[in-house]
Amino acid sequence: VQLQASGGGLVQAGGSLTLSCAASGRTFRAYAMGWFRQAPGKEREFVARITPGGTATLYADSVKGRFTISRDNAKNTVYLQMNSLKPDDTAVYYCAMYDSGIMSYSSSYDYWGQGTHVTVSS
Repeated sequence: VQLQASGGGLVQAGGSLTLSCAASGRTFRAYAMGWFRQAPGKEREFVARITPGGTATLYADSVKGRFTISRDNAKNTVYLQMNSLKPDDTAVYYCAMYDSGIMSYSSSYDYWGQGTHVTVSS
């Protein structure tokens, strides 16, 4: 399984970015997907997750109302639309494919992308 994340970059506070994660090597539509992030000096934290069919989503409180997770199963891709970005959103963002367990725990995901850097300037 390969997960290829892209779309990171430098953006000013209040701006927007859309991250993409293309999957291959597994039946993408059968698996829930998640986004996590890790800021410098901090532990990896849950951002959002989406069910296999895309009908249900869950967000961390810190991004609720600003970020939107979505997926296109025909393209084997999951997205993270990030609006109203804040400097605290600066991190490496990782997409991950769910295995089992609590969906907001990183240990519940068995495949990870390489990460894409997001920097939000004030």
